[in-house]
Amino acid sequence: MSVPADHPFAAAVKPLVDAMGGEMIAPDRARGDDVVLSWEGRPVVAVRLPHLSDSLDRILADLQRRHGVPLSALDRKTKQSVVRQLEQRGAFSVRHGVETVAGALGVSRFTVYNYLNREKGDEAT
Repeated sequence: MSVPADHPFAAAVKPLVDAMGGEMIAPDRARGDDVVLSWEGRPVVAVRLPHLSDSLDRILADLQRRHGVPLSALDRKTKQSVVRQLEQRGAFSVRHGVETVAGALGVSRFTVYNYLNREKGDEAT
């Protein structure tokens, strides 16, 4: 069985699956950790979720696409905004998250920590 690309439900969830870095597969190919989605009581598509370690790279690529330039080319204020967004999405709970973000932004880890601390200081006032 293949994924019915023309099924309205599969078409509806595809942008979400793509945004989170998942893979749509046929329900009969689903493994234990895949999520099988049904429509009107029948399995239509299974979603294979990405590994957590790949998520940060996907989020960074998405942010770069949205800004239209490499993240390292952004101005300071925009980099601070990017760090805020990444903090909200849990990017810094991933092992080596600060290092990965620092590399993408073209700044030091110390700078990323400063951006994070600045954000926490702004929330306290």
